[in-house]
Amino acid sequence: MTTNEACISKEPKGLGFFERYLTGWVLLCIGLGIGLGNLAPEAAATLDAMSINVSGAPVISIPIAICLFFMMYPIMVKIDFAEVLRAGKNLKPVGLTLFINWAIKPFTMYAISLFFLGTVFIGFIGADAVDLVKLPLGLNLNVGDTHGAGTLVLHNGVKMLEVPLWRSYLAGTILLGIAPCTAMVLVWGFLARGNDGHTLMMVAINSLTMLFLYGPLGGYLLGVGRLPIPWQALLLSIGVYVALPLVAGYISRKLIIQLKGDTWFKEKFLHLLSPITITALLITLVLLFSFKGDVILDNPLTILWIAVPLFLQTVLIFALGYGAAKILKLKYEDAAPSAMIGASNHFEVAIATATMLFGLSSGASLATVVGVLIEVPVMLMLVRICLKTDRWFADRHVQEERH
Repeated sequence: MTTNEACISKEPKGLGFFERYLTGWVLLCIGLGIGLGNLAPEAAATLDAMSINVSGAPVISIPIAICLFFMMYPIMVKIDFAEVLRAGKNLKPVGLTLFINWAIKPFTMYAISLFFLGTVFIGFIGADAVDLVKLPLGLNLNVGDTHGAGTLVLHNGVKMLEVPLWRSYLAGTILLGIAPCTAMVLVWGFLARGNDGHTLMMVAINSLTMLFLYGPLGGYLLGVGRLPIPWQALLLSIGVYVALPLVAGYISRKLIIQLKGDTWFKEKFLHLLSPITITALLITLVLLFSFKGDVILDNPLTILWIAVPLFLQTVLIFALGYGAAKILKLKYEDAAPSAMIGASNHFEVAIATATMLFGLSSGASLATVVGVLIEVPVMLMLVRICLKTDRWFADRHVQEERH
């Protein structure tokens, strides 16, 4: 089997209706969420109250858990993990992608975000501004006790941690930085005329790698950022939002193919799933902004303060990946998706984890949403850069039918 053969059932296409206007949809959901929070705050509060609690602290929001499952399942069901090992013959681009994703990107995201949120923009965010986040699962603290940078308080009868607002934003950027993209990157690689086989293979490998590295890296960096999270909370997050849809996708894929055949699965079933991920994401955003609307209205530049480090991080990681690919003398078709995979983020997992660990109304959740807001325009900019610089690579084999 060659690396051009797909280990995902559906060939990546260009931007669909939802994906093409994703930034616009996100802005619309911000407006709807803010409107819901101001016009019908009791409705949003009722939805958020539907949660699984442990020791008086909300751990899993049931409506959000349902939405986030449907974000992830359509991605996971496409992956044929049986082909991953057989597809991984081109070790140089695979090694580069894994190195950028897991050895470089999480730490540059932390450093850049810490510098801008904790120093450059601290005066705009407010050095004394605070955020209320969930009490980490498994902790048994009393009111007034400290945990990392937070202090335990009682808010409407619920135990919460009061933390500096900028650190809450930092936590969200950390969760974005340790979540390599496994969905939209299929589109970016296709538009950049990259090697579909390499992109598809890395989607599968990243999904598996996240099971083992997302928790340890997240736990370490959040701890360094003085927002430590117990391991059981991170494991629960990975289990609910990565492992569960992965297992469900694997099992349902096998059963559907056995019952209806491979052709029906690819041409009918996957076609039905296409809008589900984005739809579930947009519903989640409406709920999220119904709680964060006051923050946006009181300080509309909040999104800008968060977007600046995210934008710089995206461009930096792309430049590192693209430059390293040239030094390694990779073909353009492998260099473009290698750089794209490192630059883009798996915002579905980041939003899910931030929501579970810190709460739907937390600054961390808001920061992950800003990642969605800038994803499409920034990645389209990088696609154009790739297309204009493909001649930098001496041995380029762009498929003629894509011109």
